[in-house]
Amino acid sequence: MQFDIAVIGGGPGGSSTAISAARAGLRVVLFEKAQYGRDKVCGDGLTPRAIGALNDLNIDHSISHRIDGLRMIAGKKQRELSWPTTDRFPNHGAVWPRKKFDNHLLDIAIESGADVRFTAEALPVIEDGVVIGVEVNGEVIRASLVVLATGAQGAAAKMLGAVRDPDETFGLAIRAYAPTPRHAERHLEACLSLRDEHGTPVPGYGWMFPAGDGTVNIGVGALSTMKGFKKLNLNTLLDQYASIVREPWSLGEYVDKPRAWRLPMSCVRRHGPGWVAVGDAAGFVNPMNGEGIDYALESGMLAVQCFIDNPATAPSSYDTQVGERFDAFLRTGRRFSFIIGHPWLLRPGLRVAVGTQVAADITLAVMGNLIDSTTPGAAGKVMRLADNALRIADPILRRTRAKA
Repeated sequence: MQFDIAVIGGGPGGSSTAISAARAGLRVVLFEKAQYGRDKVCGDGLTPRAIGALNDLNIDHSISHRIDGLRMIAGKKQRELSWPTTDRFPNHGAVWPRKKFDNHLLDIAIESGADVRFTAEALPVIEDGVVIGVEVNGEVIRASLVVLATGAQGAAAKMLGAVRDPDETFGLAIRAYAPTPRHAERHLEACLSLRDEHGTPVPGYGWMFPAGDGTVNIGVGALSTMKGFKKLNLNTLLDQYASIVREPWSLGEYVDKPRAWRLPMSCVRRHGPGWVAVGDAAGFVNPMNGEGIDYALESGMLAVQCFIDNPATAPSSYDTQVGERFDAFLRTGRRFSFIIGHPWLLRPGLRVAVGTQVAADITLAVMGNLIDSTTPGAAGKVMRLADNALRIADPILRRTRAKA
């Protein structure tokens, strides 16, 4: 059978693509290599931008745990801020454990008419440089467009050259669930002043994301730009952070073994003849918070719209439009990560980030993925100035970056 779109991967980006395509009357098939009900290790946080994307998809998110803002901690300084009310995004986010969230989206994709197949590992089929479909269990299934939604780049991505740029930042994170009486709080908590077991400041943060189900998602993440990154023990870092929050959160023991994952933050190629990459597979992860669910949802919808507009030009049109939407902000974040990889720059940077209300509001917008090429106001202006300044400074930043 000939499909219009074949999707590799059943995460938010893949489901967003399948839902949008099916509702538009396209013939779409989605392949997920795991069984139905699989879990995806993640922080489980949904930004207001992600909630906005779910609204665009007309997906009910009322069963998730609503989040109204962010509590930022840097040393002894603490600020609790509400998500801003804007014309573009709602003023609330959510915590929705990925095992439930991803399966909910897949259920909706199936209900919308998408052909969703589990325990099916698909690889692209390439003829004369053009992706003409996928191969699954020895069977070739043809499609006019193949959408790579595989998360952290794997075998399918390597075949297409959609791999991480080795000269760019990436991240590692680890999370666990633990019981707490504060599980129903409406604010996320982010500790921006992490240190490793040697007392070295870590470019990253520790988080407490209340899930509303008796537990909190507790985790830590770090960027590859810090000196000694390869020797960083994530389990130790998580335990150190847990010891800090145990008393104020009345935190219990981990419900299960902590699980770690890699955060791709760049991509050498995100499109080509007959294919596009969405979400994490395209490197759409904010280096300042490790968040990418919102970008996955948006890029999946955009890929389908480009196909509807013109199947022949969909890959190149998608690359242009998604670049206009995300590239400047994500590029600025990657360059900024080189700066905060230096401890002597990270410490004063944190003081500035939460030192004043204006700075804290901008930090909140960054942590909420609320900034892109069209953001108005102070936050948008600061990020555009930062993009220009860091573009000029980029050669110096790369030469002086802290080596992993």
